[in-house]
Amino acid sequence: MFHSRLHSLSRFLISLVLTAGLVALAGSAMAQDKRQNAPGEFDFYVLSLSWSPSFCEEAAERGGRSQIQCGGRPYAFVVHGLWPQYENGFPEYCQRPAPRLNRNIVSSMLDLMPAPGLIFNEWDKHGTCSGLSDRNYFETIRKARAVIKIPAEYLDLSQAKTVAPADVEEAFIKANPGLSSSAVSVTCNRTRLSEVRICLNKDLQFRSCEELDRRACRRDQVTMPPIRGG
Repeated sequence: MFHSRLHSLSRFLISLVLTAGLVALAGSAMAQDKRQNAPGEFDFYVLSLSWSPSFCEEAAERGGRSQIQCGGRPYAFVVHGLWPQYENGFPEYCQRPAPRLNRNIVSSMLDLMPAPGLIFNEWDKHGTCSGLSDRNYFETIRKARAVIKIPAEYLDLSQAKTVAPADVEEAFIKANPGLSSSAVSVTCNRTRLSEVRICLNKDLQFRSCEELDRRACRRDQVTMPPIRGG
């Protein structure tokens, strides 16, 4: 009798574990967008603008640097990428292998994205999810960048500046009518401002993106290193 009850209890516990596992798997599946990685099937874009001086200082600390971006020409905010997004999560690498990127397109984008490796990577990881051809995707990046006005105080930063992320957001909001605090966020590393990220719908109009805002920089103050060269 004892062994029979023990056997029944064991079967019951195993059943509970299996059920919990199935529920967890189902929850994970629900958390992923059903359109996962289907090219052109997404809700909005994030335009990510990288503060180039921070990137270059971090690259130098790691012992490497992009010679174009971190050479003599002064760069301030440069385009990191234009990323298709879901309301929750995002697609990536939607075509493997990615269609070959025309090198003429790479050359044409260096004024906005001053590193060929970055351009190739952005096409492979994000551009393939846009549902656009390579030419149309990078034309869309150029149009998205043209939508954004960089605040005057960040155009010619000759000395390091300590800023509050909230103040950087506010400067962008003031410089861009229609941009709200729910459509822009600032990211940072331990000490430096890294990026300003702005959410746009497929027509490149500002739109809110609460999930992105929740991942924003939480530090009270960060540094913006000065623009290099000049």
